[in-house]
Amino acid sequence: QVQLVESGGGLVQPGGSLTLSCAASGRIFTIKPMNWYRQTPGKERESVATISSGGSTDYADSVKGRFTISRDNAKNTVHLQMNSLKPEDTAVYYCHLRTGGVDYWGKGTLVTVSS
Repeated sequence: QVQLVESGGGLVQPGGSLTLSCAASGRIFTIKPMNWYRQTPGKERESVATISSGGSTDYADSVKGRFTISRDNAKNTVHLQMNSLKPEDTAVYYCHLRTGGVDYWGKGTLVTVSS
């Protein structure tokens, strides 16, 4: 069993910054890619950023140049630095990890971008 706990969400003004963190614990035997997704009401959950075990990253077009994903393998944590936030970035952000053929999700952290 794997547990993912997100933190760092909140209310921020347009143009502001937030950093989300996700701590993974439990039966993780090898380093796995970790991902951030987000979801707004009535829409499907969408991938925001991915980081491989080696540190390679990939981003949704909508966040490229503004968001940065990073990880600390020793601590099984992943971070999402979000800059130049826009109202359309408002969503619940979820941490995701797939291991042993099973998808694990955190409970999510709400990010609200509003003046």
